[in-house]
Amino acid sequence: MPESGRQQPLPIFDDTRARAEGLSAPPGELEEKMADGDTQTRQPALRPENDGVAPYEPSPDLEALERTCKTCRKCNLRAGCRQVVFGEGNPHARLMFVGEGPGQQEDIQGRPFVGAAGQLLDKILAAVGIKREDVYIANVVKCRPPGNRLPTSEEAQACLPHLIAQIRAIRPKIVVCLGALATQTLIDKGARITRARGNWFRKDGILYMPTFHPAALLRDETKKRPVWEDMKKVKEMLDRLEGKLRNSPGND
Repeated sequence: MPESGRQQPLPIFDDTRARAEGLSAPPGELEEKMADGDTQTRQPALRPENDGVAPYEPSPDLEALERTCKTCRKCNLRAGCRQVVFGEGNPHARLMFVGEGPGQQEDIQGRPFVGAAGQLLDKILAAVGIKREDVYIANVVKCRPPGNRLPTSEEAQACLPHLIAQIRAIRPKIVVCLGALATQTLIDKGARITRARGNWFRKDGILYMPTFHPAALLRDETKKRPVWEDMKKVKEMLDRLEGKLRNSPGND
């Protein structure tokens, strides 16, 4: 994933731009508030919409959620797919990735991100020093859309309660939105991925980072550099948060 040539250190926040546009808190402030459980940090320019979904509540049982999800018939996707691809990974992950929907290989294997885009995601994770088994990976919709098309907004909204419940159960510190659909579903309906990517957004005590979907990189290699920069920000923030949690009272 890294390109040739010496990489310059990238700040997690652009102080001047962030303060001017209200995109995020200044460096050091946001991660401190996250570690302390402060939920009053200033909201970003793109404000998440509720869409009638209940706010995060005490963690439900992930296995029970999966059983419920596999019986769902709220949209027509289940009738045309082989399996419900609920998600996989560390149920206590600090970092969660959310994509669009299962493709052909995901539908066959019943696992998210195992096709060409998934193999690229594995390489991206390895490049920044993140193990796939340490994160949790899911999609906005759990059933493969016909012909690998993008899920419709109606399909995404039908499946959203399952995704919200997953996030409540896992309680990640950071969610990476892979692509426009995940960004629009979890952050703001009107978000444009080209503008939103690389910026931190906060909702219900969780940090959200939008970036391009790995499938977009397979079509357009010029997107590799932005994703590499975004993922370095994610890794640096994750390390900061975990360091603060390790050093917090009660973890001696």
